[in-house]
Amino acid sequence: MPAPHRVVIAAFPGVELMDVTGPAEVFSVASRVLGADRPGYRVRLATVDGGELPTAGGLRLVSDLTLDEVDDRFDTLLVAGAIEFVDGAVEPVVDARVTAWLRAAAPRAARTGSICAGAHLLAAAGLLDGRRATTHWLTAARLAAEHPRVTVDPDPIFIRSGRVWTCAGVTSGLDLALAMVAEDHGREVALATARMMVMYVKRSGGQSQFSVPLSVQTQVQARTPADDRIDDICRWIADHLADDLSAEVLAERLHLSVRHFSRLFRRHTDTTPAAYVEAARVEAARRLLEESDCGLSEIAAASGLGSVETLHRSFQRRLRTTPAEYRRRFR
Repeated sequence: MPAPHRVVIAAFPGVELMDVTGPAEVFSVASRVLGADRPGYRVRLATVDGGELPTAGGLRLVSDLTLDEVDDRFDTLLVAGAIEFVDGAVEPVVDARVTAWLRAAAPRAARTGSICAGAHLLAAAGLLDGRRATTHWLTAARLAAEHPRVTVDPDPIFIRSGRVWTCAGVTSGLDLALAMVAEDHGREVALATARMMVMYVKRSGGQSQFSVPLSVQTQVQARTPADDRIDDICRWIADHLADDLSAEVLAERLHLSVRHFSRLFRRHTDTTPAAYVEAARVEAARRLLEESDCGLSEIAAASGLGSVETLHRSFQRRLRTTPAEYRRRFR
């Protein structure tokens, strides 16, 4: 039987726990899905000094080997990340020793990737120059400012640029690892892995770091008390995108006048009902463009946008691109 796919995860003290354990678990579950008669994955954790590795959450991991002990026999190289809060400011941690090792080791890997703020280490090693990359939204502006040769896109869950992969916040490491499994063994194995892990959905790279409901919550939760009625109607919208979602219909569901509903909705979402519905429909269309072979007319109908013309207008307005170009970049 062919040798297992060898994965090395490079880490340093204070690393985010899930930056290491998230991808490692995906590769472990994928190996079980593949079964004993097919080559799976072998994951090893490497650190500068070896031994125990303290993580940001206080738990300790144990490394398999030091960075100096890593030989040429590996296929995928990942680097975990860490974020510190210093005087109220967010600081990505860049370990100089790990960065120097990455610079020398990455050319030996078939593919290289970073989890969360690990992108800052790849950038410091010069491995992202001339490439598109993403990272946690909290540090994306910092990455762009410090590394002008990197095209930083703060929105996607993960980005593949040639043989170099980067991903967003901590849990997006699961999505990146699943995409790697799909590349190695096909989409069905990746989906079976996601099902075994009871993941809500296998997110594709182009999906935004913020879903539409999460974006709304993030923007207004600090200044506006929650309203269960608005939360419920937002969930209902997500499940009925192809229905009539006019303000009149939504207001009637809550037994409110259109004027009162619109005012209440705006206060608790910072947007109008019509704009929210369009954003939710565009998000659904994005997923279909990435994950299906459906034509544009089918996608327009399924997402509730109705026509290909409306699909194009909405994509231009919200994403500054066309559906076809979006599919080409993120499929």
